[in-house]
Amino acid sequence: MTVVLEADRLSVRFRLGSSRRGSVVSAVSDVSFALRAGRLFALVGESGCGKSVLATTLMGLLPANADVRGAAWLRGETDVELTTAPEKVLRDRVRGRSIGLVPQSAATYLTPVRTVGAQLREAISVLRPGTDADAASVAGIRRVGLAPSALAKFPHELSGGMAQRVGVAMALAGEPKVILADEPTAGLDRDLVDLTVELLAGLAASGHAVLMVTHDLRAVRRVADDLAVMYASRLVESGPAEELFARPWHPYTQGLLGALPDGGFVPIPGEPPELTDLPPGCAFRPRCPATEHCTDTVELSRHGERAVACREVPV
Repeated sequence: MTVVLEADRLSVRFRLGSSRRGSVVSAVSDVSFALRAGRLFALVGESGCGKSVLATTLMGLLPANADVRGAAWLRGETDVELTTAPEKVLRDRVRGRSIGLVPQSAATYLTPVRTVGAQLREAISVLRPGTDADAASVAGIRRVGLAPSALAKFPHELSGGMAQRVGVAMALAGEPKVILADEPTAGLDRDLVDLTVELLAGLAASGHAVLMVTHDLRAVRRVADDLAVMYASRLVESGPAEELFARPWHPYTQGLLGALPDGGFVPIPGEPPELTDLPPGCAFRPRCPATEHCTDTVELSRHGERAVACREVPV
């Protein structure tokens, strides 16, 4: 399938404080992956591992104190390198037009004093000039499973599930080829989680490349085609989702699945390291049952469609 976005050894660092001796947050370290049209790619890991920073990097929305290395390419007739593209290119060619963002808690991103319809029509008019915004807004709201009457509502009149669906409609306003959903199910009850991820899966089935950033492995298991597991700023395992759930290789992936209800509710011992104080070598080593035989340097190595950063895995 066609690759529409790919990262190549992408790293993001933030310097805290004004002096050279200020702390450095290693938010993303040497991350590589590819998004393909027609597939839903899930990026999972514990809170604070760098998932949302990665999403923000792809949108070109990092703060001024960010130091970015590596590359992230939006593929098309004319490729765009997202980490170095000028703001005008990001504004006019990328945000909303090529990459649509479904934010966490979509209701907080909506203007409280304007109706859903007014905001959706405005987005369509800006992103697709010349389009009949009235007709397109009705089609857009129906596309996400809401009745046209939702267009007359103000944000405070929306339930959590309705707000997330409006967020998806807004992300689709410019007909982007990539949908980036950052924790789209946060704060929703299980029925609404299932509805939201099924909607994202439907977008992938219709040809979009969908990146879902989440910590909800139960939701991922329902819909993901591809899966990458992130720990302490690095990818530790990736590959076809069905294979990773059936036979996880990395001890961290095994631990995440073991903490699920059907895995026995067994928590991973210890806590993730601070991103300002990462240990040398494998950051999972202090929590890993294979520590005794582990070496310090562990690179992500590829084995067919799968990749893993562990020397103790029987691949």
